[in-house]
Amino acid sequence: MDIAQLSDMAILRMIGDFIKKKRMALNKTQDEMATEAGMSRSTLSLLERGEKVHLLTLIQALRVLDELQLLEAFEVRQQISPLEYIKLQKKYQRQRVRHPDIAAEDDRPSEW
Repeated sequence: MDIAQLSDMAILRMIGDFIKKKRMALNKTQDEMATEAGMSRSTLSLLERGEKVHLLTLIQALRVLDELQLLEAFEVRQQISPLEYIKLQKKYQRQRVRHPDIAAEDDRPSEW
């Protein structure tokens, strides 16, 4: 299914169906789930029918259904551009190598 082709109302109905099926799979009544989510049964009923509800209502329902991971798609992650990545690599790249024998000689006190 191409979700981009669906109307907004069809997407709301799809979300409502998802919530209802998950609730029923957990063997919860609307009253039980609404109480756990901190909302009224009528609000949950609106959500399940695909009616317009607050975004907070959806989040509360997903929390009770243990489905909050669905919202991970909205997480904004810090990304570094390829050019910045190359600059950082060059910054932390070793510039020279010291021979161990020469390094030991440098530890001796200066004759000056």
